Amino acid sequence: MAVALDHVILPVKDAERSVRFYYKTLGFKYEPIALVRVSPTTVLQLIQRAPETSLHLAFSMSRAEFDQALGRLRADGIPFGDNFDTVGTMSGPGKSHGSERNGDSIYFCDPDSHMLEIICYDASIAQ
Repeated sequence: MAVALDHVILPVKDAERSVRFYYKTLGFKYEPIALVRVSPTTVLQLIQRAPETSLHLAFSMSRAEFDQALGRLRADGIPFGDNFDTVGTMSGPGKSHGSERNGDSIYFCDPDSHMLEIICYDASIAQ
């Protein structure tokens, strides 16, 4: 059996607000008791506790999922950028190095200022 990440406990000020954000913006599935399903084998477990620091979470997606998420960011006016230090410039996608080497990526923040990244390793890019 391969080792895999099962869940991450993510501190948030308002669990319901965060559930709505992850559901609407990234298309993740809501499950009872403040769980957000990222994939069939990974969930975010939201704990209602003000974060003491921001975390960085990067999610790899298919090209279609990436393009849809980027479209929702644009439509909702959520500040993003092509790198962690360009959030708010509405630029990108950029290139980022992740588990499968370089991919197209976008950076933005969730309601608790956790730095999120979506990355796509598919070769073609839609603008």
